[in-house]
Amino acid sequence: MKKILIALILIAGLSFHYASAQEYKTALGIRLSSNPAVVSNGITFKYFLNEKSALEGILSFNDPVAIGGLYEIHNPIGAPGLQWFYGAGIYFGFNTTSTLGAQGIVGLDYKFQNIPINISLDWKPELNLVESVFFEPAAIGFSARFVFGKQTVK
Repeated sequence: MKKILIALILIAGLSFHYASAQEYKTALGIRLSSNPAVVSNGITFKYFLNEKSALEGILSFNDPVAIGGLYEIHNPIGAPGLQWFYGAGIYFGFNTTSTLGAQGIVGLDYKFQNIPINISLDWKPELNLVESVFFEPAAIGFSARFVFGKQTVK
């Protein structure tokens, strides 16, 4: 986990030059997570507000059923279709008890050039604030999405 985090930080630190805009507008797919975070395996929806900022929603059907929202900033790395991103948001969990918490995210996002598929790999720690306070630091996730529409905002 430390190696992945260090690699993501190095990529972020070395990529402050800006290449091309994000290559898609909207994407819908699945997210798989390595740890039992509140918002883990489920459906992911990403929508770009402009070439750098996006909203991502995740609906998780685990125990508890949960919904999370993230605001993300995307930055090109230099390779076509590849971006690094970071962001933060909140989540709500619903079951016999309700949970509420904050989440952060940092990761890599790739849009294949000739097919409407986007994949991402991220680290999404969570801090539960309501019902019981706990921190889940080890949630690594992989998402695969089908892309709708090309990004046209410059």
